[in-house]
Parts: sequence; C-alpha cells; structure tokens
Amino acid sequence: MPDFKVHTVETAPDASKPLLEDSQKSFNFIPNLHGVLAQSPQALEAYKSLTALFSATSLSTVEKNVVWMAINVENRCHYCVPAHSGIAKMQGVDGATVEALRNAAPLADAKLEALRAFTLKVVRQNGVVGDSDVAAFLGAGFSQQNILDVIVGVAHKTLSNYVNHFAQTPVDAAFAGEAWTPPAAAAAE
Repeated sequence: MPDFKVHTVETAPDASKPLLEDSQKSFNFIPNLHGVLAQSPQALEAYKSLTALFSATSLSTVEKNVVWMAINVENRCHYCVPAHSGIAKMQGVDGATVEALRNAAPLADAKLEALRAFTLKVVRQNGVVGDSDVAAFLGAGFSQQNILDVIVGVAHKTLSNYVNHFAQTPVDAAFAGEAWTPPAAAAAE
C-alpha cells in the first residue's frame, strides 16, 4: 500500500488548508482521517459535506449512530469503529447499544434493530433491497425519507471507510481507548 501522509495545516495542499483549519476549530484537533483526506481537497470537502448532510437528516441522533456503526463494522473499518464508538457515547448513545454495534450483535430495541438490519441489507446488497425488507423497515416505523437518509449515510461512511482501508489511518489519540478488532460474526451475518 502507498504510504499516505496525515497532513497538517502546514503540509496540506493550499485548497485543503482552510478545511483543516475548520476541522481544528470544530474538534480542537485535526482528526487523522481529515489529515489523510486533505491530500485531495475535493475528497476532504466531500467528506465534510456528507458529514453535515447526514447529520441534518430526519434520523434521530441515536439512529444516525446506528447507521454509522453498522456500516463501519460491516466494512471492518479499524479507524471509524473506534472514532464512532467515542462519538456515539459523547452523543448519549447507551454503552450496551454501542457494544452490540461494535460486536455486530442484534440491538435490544426493536426499532433500532430494524434500522441496523436494513442498513446492512443496503450495504451488502448494493442498494438492491427486496420489497419484503423495505416493507419490514417501513413497518418498524420508518419512512421513505428515512430510506433515502440511510443511503446518504452509506455514501458518507463508504467514503471514509474506503479511505481508511487504503491509508491505514492511525486512530486518533482521543479514541485510542475504543480500539477495535472485527468480530468473526461481522462478515458472516
């Protein structure tokens, strides 16, 4: 694999510098993923835009975290699972839900489990989800808008997960305590 640089404001291409400055202001540090993405100002801008767009969807905070984590675990992202574990906890997602997501285990809450299962179907089936699965998702209390919102989440996490696979992005110190090894069940579920 090529050795991807984790850029700082000083080393980044000029067009990425203001984007990294914004990250520094938002997080009080530059996440390593942003530093890697900075090599392509368009990739960093796309990621930041998708983050903002997904964050503004109709899904609740907990539901957004379920989508993010289901995708991260399915894609076996060594960087995003720890980062989003920490983010989920900061956003008030209970520890048992975070642990179940990290372990690719069913969620105790039936509606959240329907969301996790639907998200996995979207990812695993490349968006070709059967009518009965769509009906089950809608029957769990979700809407057509929520279907589209899940797809935005898939686009968002696919971008970051794939970049992290190529770059082997180091986990940020802020999330080192959330280190993660993929469970055997993640690929088989």
